[in-house]
Amino acid sequence: MTEPKVRYEVADGIATITIDRPEARNALNEAVREGLWTALRRFVHEDEALVAILASTGDVFCAGADLKEMSELGLQVPPPDFLPQLGRNLHTEKPVIAAVQGPAYAGGFALAQMCDLCVASEDARFAITEAKWSRGAPWAAPLPWLIPPRVALELMVTAEPLSAARAYEVGLVNRVVPRERLLPEARALAAAVARNAPLSVRAAKRMVYAVAGRDLESAFAEGDRIWDPVYHSQDAQEGPRAFREKRAPVWSGR
Repeated sequence: MTEPKVRYEVADGIATITIDRPEARNALNEAVREGLWTALRRFVHEDEALVAILASTGDVFCAGADLKEMSELGLQVPPPDFLPQLGRNLHTEKPVIAAVQGPAYAGGFALAQMCDLCVASEDARFAITEAKWSRGAPWAAPLPWLIPPRVALELMVTAEPLSAARAYEVGLVNRVVPRERLLPEARALAAAVARNAPLSVRAAKRMVYAVAGRDLESAFAEGDRIWDPVYHSQDAQEGPRAFREKRAPVWSGR
């Protein structure tokens, strides 16, 4: 039996999704893409999983699409479901954290970009290499929302990589750590998310994405709309009650 190219594990409310094709630089062939679809859909629907980490094995996070396979298939424009893209063809209110080591190029960059948070090793590099092969990168459309437009444009027209340090400077990455600390740091970040009230965490994610680019007045109005059901939830009563009783809160997600 062929070993799966994407592994899925859940512990302590944290789902870990691991691309495991290091012999091919974790390139996105059909097996990897299908594995990512399966794992991410499972995360979306699994109540036990409160937050996810997207990681990979080996020295390369992901080198992008498997160009050999694409050439053999004669693929021109990738179909909408070619790769799961959170916020585009797959939706979840639960946070996803990328743990990036080494190169995250093209489709690998897309995977890191689609995550809500990103922890990178010091040797991580991010590149949009499509211009080298006369390919397209429509998946990079949200990038100017994440980093300054001039930096996004430079990445796209030069196809040159961005170092982990520079990625941190421009806001693409949340934390940069030595390679041996990558997964422990990602897990620590995930644990910090998982121990909080799930309704509040999900509302925070919705609000951040919903108000980006809005004027101040409409941003406040949208924030009020999103948070109102959280204030009226059972968990909103449990938090202060636990504080008063000097114990850890027990979240119900309701």
